[in-house]
Amino acid sequence: MKIFCAPKGCPVPQGHDLEVLLYGQRNRSNDRQGSAGEAVQREIYRAGLLPDQRAWDFLSLALAVVTADVSVTRRDSPDGWTRQIELVVAVSDPSFWSTQSNAIQAMLGFLSTDRWNISFVEGGNTPKEPSKLVRPKEDCVVLLSGGLDSLVGAIDLVEKGFSPIAVSNVVRGDADNQSVFAERIGGGLNHLALNHNATPPWDKEDSQRARSIIFLAFAVVAATTLERYHEGEEVPVFVCENGFIALNPSLTHTRLGSLSTRTAHPEFLSRLRDLLAAAGLRIRLENPYEDKTKGQMLNECKDQTLLEELALSSVSCGRYRVFGYQHCGRCVPCQVRRAAINAWEHVDGTGYKFKNLGKKDADHAKFDDVRSVAMAIAEVKADGIDAWLSSSLSYPRMGDRAPRRALVQRGLAELESLHAELGVT
Repeated sequence: MKIFCAPKGCPVPQGHDLEVLLYGQRNRSNDRQGSAGEAVQREIYRAGLLPDQRAWDFLSLALAVVTADVSVTRRDSPDGWTRQIELVVAVSDPSFWSTQSNAIQAMLGFLSTDRWNISFVEGGNTPKEPSKLVRPKEDCVVLLSGGLDSLVGAIDLVEKGFSPIAVSNVVRGDADNQSVFAERIGGGLNHLALNHNATPPWDKEDSQRARSIIFLAFAVVAATTLERYHEGEEVPVFVCENGFIALNPSLTHTRLGSLSTRTAHPEFLSRLRDLLAAAGLRIRLENPYEDKTKGQMLNECKDQTLLEELALSSVSCGRYRVFGYQHCGRCVPCQVRRAAINAWEHVDGTGYKFKNLGKKDADHAKFDDVRSVAMAIAEVKADGIDAWLSSSLSYPRMGDRAPRRALVQRGLAELESLHAELGVT
């Protein structure tokens, strides 16, 4: 699909399947127009913030990508999954961004396993200077999703002496958690909650494997508004996710890695770091838990009292909205959550829709993720961790394989303990 993304007033060329209006609302009478970013621009201005222009261009790219991601259906692709997306994005400096097209295409291809063709044109949006400019004095940015990992990460940062600004991608079902966590951590964090409001003119694609880029773009924008950034200092942006989920090793040989998100995969984060550096943005992207399991994160959290108070209200489920804003209890993220809470040796009071995963459960054989985890555990027992991992740790930017291999073993051990307790064999 050919998609053109630009703000109002930018000439729309012929020959595109979809026009995306950036920083505005689509004309509902136009069945070939989508939109994204109006709420972001409004909230940034309302907060009195003025981001770096290159960061804003990156936001425009991310808005275009996330709108394409929800607009192009996988079922219509030749293999039922891999899409071919031709994306033209209006930015303020197309000459620079054009030099990064190949790198961006490779980064997005890894993130969503689609084939992207990215080009840039003039006419991009410039952030409006607010009537009363605010330069926040925080020293870093932390992504606050409403999930358990980001909760631990924000708690630990404050306990280590950081003063983070919390950035959230507002999603229905998570917004309340995000607000409560921001209010409770560190006596109250400065909280920037943004919504990309990407809206296609037709039904949305459900997979949305590229959605994480907009969350990261929000963080990049926020980082460039900080006082320390404007004093020439580097700003850390913390993406807090346990290493097992971040690596997303294929559980079985027939299960594609892209069936789960690669939001914090070391390969993706490395490629994004290079892009931000090329753009001259003084941002250090970090995942402090890339070699930790979720269970380790819980056990090592530096404020156990606060964690015990808030942990069970966090959201981990990959199908939370599908099941009426309830944890399903059996998708891979739910299993990892349950295994981690077991390793933490706390009672898991999460209200799972499916509490029993064993063979005596009538629904046991009806859900692939439980079987996939069980098969992975069995294969590792039979053939060893290296045979099971296969090429999962062979990406060029993975770094030292040894700690990642050990991490995966620990993550599987947590899952094995959960399965043994629940009678999954």
